[in-house]
Amino acid sequence: MTETKGAIFREMHRPGEPFILANAWDAGSARMLEALGARAIATSSAAHAFTLGRPDGGTLTRDEALAHAQDLMAAVKVPVQGDFENGFGDDPETCAETVRLAAEIGLAGICIEDIQLPGSAPYAADLAVERIRAAADAAPEDFVLCARADGVLLGQYDLEEAIARVRAYEAAGAGCVYVPMPGSLEGLRAICDAVSVPVNALAAGPFARVSRAEFAGLGVARISLGGALARATHRVIHDAGKAMFDLGDFSPLAQGLSGEQTDALLRRD
Repeated sequence: MTETKGAIFREMHRPGEPFILANAWDAGSARMLEALGARAIATSSAAHAFTLGRPDGGTLTRDEALAHAQDLMAAVKVPVQGDFENGFGDDPETCAETVRLAAEIGLAGICIEDIQLPGSAPYAADLAVERIRAAADAAPEDFVLCARADGVLLGQYDLEEAIARVRAYEAAGAGCVYVPMPGSLEGLRAICDAVSVPVNALAAGPFARVSRAEFAGLGVARISLGGALARATHRVIHDAGKAMFDLGDFSPLAQGLSGEQTDALLRRD
């Protein structure tokens, strides 16, 4: 019997043996990342918003996120996870409906944050837990629900509160937990030690200097990129644009991949 994408994705989550969950922003970037070795692809709400000329943080609709995820799934053979912000609503019922819709289109899992959008205020802890419980109850077998505690990243609560929240999210049924930018490697280790479900780490900011082996040593099960890879491409555009428009210098354009290299990554067998 052939394993489902959800089952394959769930089996990748092994604490101490992290896989890289590569966040893409269009069909081309997804297919290139798959060709380069990505075992799973994720959407990125930030990177998706950038492609639409919008800032990050509550500027996408659920229908847009679902359609975007379908585009990425159609481009690759590996499992795809959706970065679905706060579940596109405040109440638990909306989170549950978002999970049902995500599963219906074939996503292997989604992330749900505990922050009210737009803005950065966290949901009250009790409501945040009920949102995850409703989402978990709506999830089919082998659908990986990742519960995010974003308050440390946004300066809304401390690491102690984040750990209390992810413990409660695990108890409510989350299959994976995630505290972006926990402040230090020691903080990340404390998160891994506090729960029995897999932990996601974000390779961005200061944590972009942490190796896969170092993440593994902390007990991390998966490493996501968030919007970091998209922002790296923005750096290329920024630097090339400054050179061209300020200096009349086109030399940065010589650093690009050749058409042949790009085409080879985009072709499907």
